[in-house]
Amino acid sequence: MQVAIAGLGRIGAGMARRLARNGHDVIAWNRHPAVATELAAEAENMGHVAVAESLEALPALLSAPRHVAISVPSGDATGDLIERLAGILSPGDVIVDAGNSNFHDSQTRSASLAARGIDFLDMGVSGGIWGLQVGFCAMVGGKREVFDGFEPAVRSLAPEGGYLYCGPSGAGHYVKMVHNGIEYGLMQAYGEGFDIMHASEFPLDLEAVAKLWNNGSVIRSWLLELAGDAFAKEGNDLAEIKGWVADSGEGRWTVAEAIEHDVPAPIITLSLLQRLRSRRDPDSFSDRVLAALRNEFGGHAVKSSDEGG
Repeated sequence: MQVAIAGLGRIGAGMARRLARNGHDVIAWNRHPAVATELAAEAENMGHVAVAESLEALPALLSAPRHVAISVPSGDATGDLIERLAGILSPGDVIVDAGNSNFHDSQTRSASLAARGIDFLDMGVSGGIWGLQVGFCAMVGGKREVFDGFEPAVRSLAPEGGYLYCGPSGAGHYVKMVHNGIEYGLMQAYGEGFDIMHASEFPLDLEAVAKLWNNGSVIRSWLLELAGDAFAKEGNDLAEIKGWVADSGEGRWTVAEAIEHDVPAPIITLSLLQRLRSRRDPDSFSDRVLAALRNEFGGHAVKSSDEGG
């Protein structure tokens, strides 16, 4: 099918490449045109990719009903891009928000677009910079019939068994929000465990421990695999990484939702608070592990150990 990708950052570019390699016709647009042009130059090796020279030129390159997936930072950037698209698309077209938007915003945007005859899907994706290689886990909300029309693209984006229609508008981003809250807790537990071993009297090889635990252990996971990769690259002490851990919002929203529904969620809440603490207090080894993991799975920038702030 034809799919436009608006926003070619780490995730958007990976989605565009994966769709093209699976035989879909991709129309690429990016705020910086050179990025889209570079992507199109790979077309001979991965399928058909056309470049929209401007956002306004995009609709003419698509057949109705048009499907435009956007992958830009949540908040104003997403809202502004959706509003621009709403002004140039036609009734029956579909906007797919593949970013990490707040599910309340997705519900509001869906209703606003529906009033103009434009359909909307909220699609939370997990997989980070590895999604191109192994597939993006996709969690989708919106009208079922709209999802059905976009499902061929979702199936190509995801690994086997790696996508789910979650329910009405907002449900996809809601499930992704909780997913990221759980991720906070898992990462914190790994960080603290490696911190304990790093401080012990034994000369433990943390890369070797991480790789050991990923073979038959009950705590094996992809995050643990990435921890082993980080120790292999940065050394046992992660000495060049500052223990300054960012959060991109989903953990905060998960905690707020838990409070709204009187659900005790102490692990996720404390994991979020630990990230906030990392930005005020001297860095701990567990914070260095968290920062390294965020870089491994998402390509998120890390601060050097000699940086301030």
